[in-house]
Amino acid sequence: MPPRDEVGLDGVLARATAIGLPESTRDNIARCSEFHTYPAPGLVIGAFMVERALAELGATPNEKLFAVSETKKCLPDALQVIAHCTIGNNRLRVLHAGRFAITLNRPSLDPAVEGVRIYLDETRLSELPTLYAWFTHDRSFDRHTMTGRLFDEILQGAGDYLASERVAVRVTQKEGWQAGRCDCCGELVPDTLLHDGACAFCRDEQYYAPL
Repeated sequence: MPPRDEVGLDGVLARATAIGLPESTRDNIARCSEFHTYPAPGLVIGAFMVERALAELGATPNEKLFAVSETKKCLPDALQVIAHCTIGNNRLRVLHAGRFAITLNRPSLDPAVEGVRIYLDETRLSELPTLYAWFTHDRSFDRHTMTGRLFDEILQGAGDYLASERVAVRVTQKEGWQAGRCDCCGELVPDTLLHDGACAFCRDEQYYAPL
């Protein structure tokens, strides 16, 4: 059996330094990995994606920005760490679409605002066989023996496999609400989240059962 090809954060950063990636990018990769608990390949790509979105939007991480992640995997963490768009500050929406893409935009009082969408360009991925095999879940990819090559292609590509487009992002303004009581469980929730007197959990989204 061939030896396991494990690449930790130190290995990823050493590769990034060897090919001359900027210190700011290396710092973003390190901070994202620490938050995520390990340097997942998708997370490293996510760091490049957020950097690209900020650059094309002409924005800085210190600005108040809003983001959408079209997948629950990896990308939300890169957006939270680098762009400070989080679930808790209500500036990050995570969609379960399964598309490896993000969008960044500035605040707006209009019904729509211009934003930048960053996604993986499949035509460019085809030039990176290991990355393409990993991304498409091809059976030819073996994480035990090909992880080093995967990170090499991710880092050396430095985002060249990404594409961007300008998009009009629909803006949902904050709703005023008052506390309402669910008719089923009796707990208080915003009245805007009650439907026919029931909260979401009592309708169909309960994730626990009382012991």
